[in-house]
Amino acid sequence: MSEPEEDLQEEQRDSTKKKKKKEKRSGKKKKQKEEREQEEAQQQVDEEEEERSECVVLRGIFKLGKKSHDVLLTRTRLTWIPITPETPTGEPCVLQPGVVLTAGRVRGEGEAAASGRPAVGGAVLGVALFCCRRRGRRLEEDTLHLHNASAEHTQTWYNTLKELLAGFSSRPRYLKVFINPSSHKKEAVHIYREHVAPLFKMADIRIDITVTERKGHALSVMKECKLDEYDGVVCVGGDGSVAELCHALVLRAQLDADSPEKPVKPVLPLGIIPAGSTDVVSCSVHGVRDPVTATLHIVLGHLQQVDMCSFLSQGQLVRFGFSAMFGFGGRSLARAEKKRWMPSSRRREYALVKTLARLRPEDCQLSFQPAKTSTGNLFEHRDEDQDVKQDPESEGEESWTTNQGLYLSISIMSIPCLSPHAPRGLAPNTSLANGSAALIAVGNTSRSEFIKHLKRYSSSSGQFSFSFVETHAVSAVRIRPSSLINWSEEESEEEGDSKTTPIIQSEGAAFPWNIDGELVEIANEVLVRVHPRLITLYGEEVDEAESTVSCSCI
Repeated sequence: MSEPEEDLQEEQRDSTKKKKKKEKRSGKKKKQKEEREQEEAQQQVDEEEEERSECVVLRGIFKLGKKSHDVLLTRTRLTWIPITPETPTGEPCVLQPGVVLTAGRVRGEGEAAASGRPAVGGAVLGVALFCCRRRGRRLEEDTLHLHNASAEHTQTWYNTLKELLAGFSSRPRYLKVFINPSSHKKEAVHIYREHVAPLFKMADIRIDITVTERKGHALSVMKECKLDEYDGVVCVGGDGSVAELCHALVLRAQLDADSPEKPVKPVLPLGIIPAGSTDVVSCSVHGVRDPVTATLHIVLGHLQQVDMCSFLSQGQLVRFGFSAMFGFGGRSLARAEKKRWMPSSRRREYALVKTLARLRPEDCQLSFQPAKTSTGNLFEHRDEDQDVKQDPESEGEESWTTNQGLYLSISIMSIPCLSPHAPRGLAPNTSLANGSAALIAVGNTSRSEFIKHLKRYSSSSGQFSFSFVETHAVSAVRIRPSSLINWSEEESEEEGDSKTTPIIQSEGAAFPWNIDGELVEIANEVLVRVHPRLITLYGEEVDEAESTVSCSCI
């Protein structure tokens, strides 16, 4: 081929390349232009929506304290700006404006928690707007007084505020309240009367109260009552009462939907007023054990979707719940339950020390399905004496991973389980609604090492940084004890003192489980499944609880 022909072909190739590059650039520019246009259109829609929401509904002059303010009301907030008189030098006074949100989350200084009310008796002097303010994780009640001598002006503001606040559908108007008078120090009735009832009254919330008389009373009431009359259910009690009502809500939803096999999400949300000894669920959704904070979350309609677990044995439902402990947690609770005559704090200390003194591993088969969103277990260690294999019984889903070995404790938790004694939670690597549960398996080790692991829950992080601790994000767990036993308070001292000697039990008896702080005895294997966002609770998720622990003693 001659040089001119080669040059011509090379020019053609260069021309083709340039043409392709130009088309590619043109296509890229066209795509970028379309994306910009979409962003501009969305931004315009957002601005129009914000403009509609921020459009001034009312404006007027009111006195706040001794100073006059220019008060503006939009559909989302109430703003007041001081009317600044000139000083003798002619310079304006600089005063800080104030804001109260009337909708959405608490973003500014406060949020309207109840309807405004004109003064009762005599001339109408103004409007009182009941609000709440955030102090860390706590919500505190407050009142904003807007004074104006014009009865007609005040009535207009009052009616408009009532109309705006009534338009927020998430805020309840009629609640079914269950009070457990036996919770903890029997303070539930007092807590409700002193802290909860006044706030419900200010918010114009009607209530229907049931004071429970026995275990299972709330469950029986929930099966029969007409739930369509209510906007929500409220529990005033400890973790046991909360667990019973959560279980009852899901069961009732299954009954109404005629779905006995598949869990159904309840229509009504549950509000939790802490009145127990630990209040793990309340701390997980509020961050504090404070009845006022919990009540204000209910009044304001703050809703949080929460995962739950189902616990089944031999194909039969045992209950729905948030957490379960097998081994050390179950045995210490069983010992505590046998000393109900003791004060609660002494009873827990006795059971803890006694169980540690007779610490023995459980010989069982632990199987689990990794959660689909899981990035793998957090600590890749496995004990050398554990046999790891793939379980052929996959039940038509992902394969199961099975470990056979000795375990001191196995915990399954679908929520962080925050408490004042464990501010970061018993399961800090999970959240309220991530669609998975934390599996924490503590293998066989010495008593001193196990105590170090327990102490770190309250004193610091790193409770899982031990070679004998495994953690996994799971969607299902199955625990199959190698032998079933006859466990009693007066265990024989001849069982052996070796830490590697598992507890041997006789046929026909049951293992103690700690499910949401309640003792449940199960004689067979247990299957635990996670059900994402199965229940709605009043509250906001927090990363860490407010701690009241001054020391970490075991």
